Amino acid sequence: MAQHREAPHRPQDVQDVTEMLQGLESNKGKGKGKSGFSVKKSTFNVHGINVDSWRMQDWDYKKEGLPTYARGIFTTKTTKGTPEIVTRGYDKFFNHGEVRETGWENVEKNTRGPYELSVKENGCIIFISGLEDGPLLVCSKHSTGARTDTDVSHAMAGEQWVDRHLATKGRTRQQLALRLREMNGTAVAELCDDDFEEHVLQYTPDAAGLYLHGINLNLPEFATYPHHLIDQFADEWGFKKTMYVVKESLREVRTFLEGIAETGNYDGRDTEGFVIRCQSKANTGEWHDWFFKYKFEEPYLMYRQWRECTKAVIGGRQPKYKKHKKITEEYIDFTRRQLHANPGLGEAYNQNHGIIKMRDDFLAWRGVKGSDIIRQEEQEGDVENDNVRNNVILVPVATIGCGKTTVALALCRLFGWGHVQNDNITVKKGKPLAFAQACCAELQNAPAMIADRNNHQKREREQLITDAHRTVPNAHFVCLQYVHGRGDYDRIRAATRERVLTRGDNHQTIQAGSKGQGEIIEIMEGFMHRFQPVDTESRPDDGFDVVIDLDPCADSRQNLEHVVSMMYTEFPKLFGDQDMPSAHNMDAAIDAAMNKYTVDIKHEIKSRENGRGKPSQGSTFNGALSQPNGKAKERKIDYFAAQVSPTRVSAILDTLFREAPAETARMYQILKQTRRLQPEFHVTLIHRAMTGQFPEQWNRLQDLHNKATAPTAERPYPLPESKLGMCKVRLERVVWDDRVMAVVVRLSPFEEGGEQFTSVNSTAHITAGTAAPSIKPKESNDLLERYLKEGTSTGVQELVVKGNVELEGTVRGVLQR
Repeated sequence: MAQHREAPHRPQDVQDVTEMLQGLESNKGKGKGKSGFSVKKSTFNVHGINVDSWRMQDWDYKKEGLPTYARGIFTTKTTKGTPEIVTRGYDKFFNHGEVRETGWENVEKNTRGPYELSVKENGCIIFISGLEDGPLLVCSKHSTGARTDTDVSHAMAGEQWVDRHLATKGRTRQQLALRLREMNGTAVAELCDDDFEEHVLQYTPDAAGLYLHGINLNLPEFATYPHHLIDQFADEWGFKKTMYVVKESLREVRTFLEGIAETGNYDGRDTEGFVIRCQSKANTGEWHDWFFKYKFEEPYLMYRQWRECTKAVIGGRQPKYKKHKKITEEYIDFTRRQLHANPGLGEAYNQNHGIIKMRDDFLAWRGVKGSDIIRQEEQEGDVENDNVRNNVILVPVATIGCGKTTVALALCRLFGWGHVQNDNITVKKGKPLAFAQACCAELQNAPAMIADRNNHQKREREQLITDAHRTVPNAHFVCLQYVHGRGDYDRIRAATRERVLTRGDNHQTIQAGSKGQGEIIEIMEGFMHRFQPVDTESRPDDGFDVVIDLDPCADSRQNLEHVVSMMYTEFPKLFGDQDMPSAHNMDAAIDAAMNKYTVDIKHEIKSRENGRGKPSQGSTFNGALSQPNGKAKERKIDYFAAQVSPTRVSAILDTLFREAPAETARMYQILKQTRRLQPEFHVTLIHRAMTGQFPEQWNRLQDLHNKATAPTAERPYPLPESKLGMCKVRLERVVWDDRVMAVVVRLSPFEEGGEQFTSVNSTAHITAGTAAPSIKPKESNDLLERYLKEGTSTGVQELVVKGNVELEGTVRGVLQR
């Protein structure tokens, strides 16, 4: 039970704080972060002490490898000159289903109770902590209130409420500051005061104040107090308490939340949702404090829509709204009359006063509750997009290798929709506008089309939506978001790299057959680091009528079916009388997209190392290396190999070492944490350097390569690279020392009577990873030679792979870089 948990006190470690600050400092400035995120630093002077606030973009919190995931963190230096965290907010937490971690399946797999469900108060967050020698520090999310910016009023209002609460207990600011400093903690509260600022839910004067809902330790990693101790602290210092309930099992949590969602009302009051507090072992493998939220979308989304429509009317702008159209039109008419009759209402409304009264007056005039409106709409059927018959633009939001083009081509085959690929737009100037115009042109001949571009940054989505609306003002935008959640990046890397590295040159911008794998991976990493998730509560993503979340690691057939199902639900009249495609039809559409599609126009994206990230256009199918004299040099085979699935190998290694003792798994965990595992896995059959020793082996494979890549009647040009055959690769044991790790394998024919491929190395193996860039994979040979002679007595360790695990190996020649 929750009451059995004790206060999680832990002092700060100067080295941990220093490393966190180094990580933040090295990523200051927009677009400068080496790790794919940017940090804004602001410095405030409080009681003569300089306090630094560190702020990241919301979408960055979904990325891996951040120095801290605290959303709201302030640091300073002590009088001794050592760095310290003085204020620490929660780790950024996400709504149920917003990221992969918060889906019920993963919550069930990775979390444990007790589950504390606290009512989500509707105000602004306030942090309270203590500085050295006793001053109290009161902050809003990113500001101390010590200078005039948009956050100052929140921090100052919070400070005023702290004084009111302390007065009820006869306590002082200094006493509170010293107590929090003794705890190495930050008190986290919600400022709910309609006299100061209205939100969506109403707080009467007697209900206003600071609702204490957290006490966090001032550490880079997240550690927080259990709720019963937070309540004790609130009682002791005069703060208002947040309502919460405790559930022991996830089944009880779901039953409770789904029951409340039917009315949006808990304990006699409207509520926006709940924050679920528990412990998770996701990403770290160790139990740690973890939150997610469960928001009740309606009627609160409708209320927010009314608020934005009212502000648009006051500002003389045309209100924009996509949902609850009929009732919202009535609300806007009512609002116009109210504003006309009471000229002072508009100015007060823009200062966040009178928002709730306007809404309540309208509901009273209509004689309904917000929940009644939602229930009636559900009974009558969701009419938001029911009458949409055309002008639908599907916008993928993805990175390379997610399968967006495969899904797009399959949709076109099923429904005859339009399709524009960004790389087919060959104009030298104004390409983004030309792309949008081409998309709009497709709508003249089809009711829907797919704008096939990564659109992984907000600026791209902004440009497309804005430019397309100029040509087709009534266009409807559907987002196909390939969700990139925090903690998912390794899984996404493995899946997308496998797709890209095995498809060769049949892609418009990434010719895996012609480029070196290191260069391909560098390009893909750049897209992943720049990925900005969809946020429908802000521009430009509020321009999407519907967002369909897809799994970038799932196969395209699965994602296709999800898109089709969602489109039939959201836009039933878009399809006329056409029934939903059968499973057989979707299978055939995917098969055609994957096996009958060839690229017409190719472009080259160069890596930063080779081309400073600037794209160049032109055919790249011949795999030639450009020379200073402008002539092309033929790329020769560097080595022949049997390539195996990186996803399968990674999963096997993960399982093997997860079940091993910690000391045995130490080297593997180091390789994972330092990203020194190989991005792809293969068994080297023969390297060019060994041609003289094994000429027959080399010539045999070279002949197979020449036949596989030679021009044909259907393809009148040679390929740079092609599959030469298949074999079975049995994983037998993992062998490693402190420098390199290898998997000993056995090769056999893929089928009875099939081709036998062998390795010229004394032991056939897969190099799993090396401990440093200076250690070359070929050291695996030395390791295995030592292992065969001396066993595990010379610093060498081994683990047997149980179960006769066999993988499919694809034999091909790998070109020189």
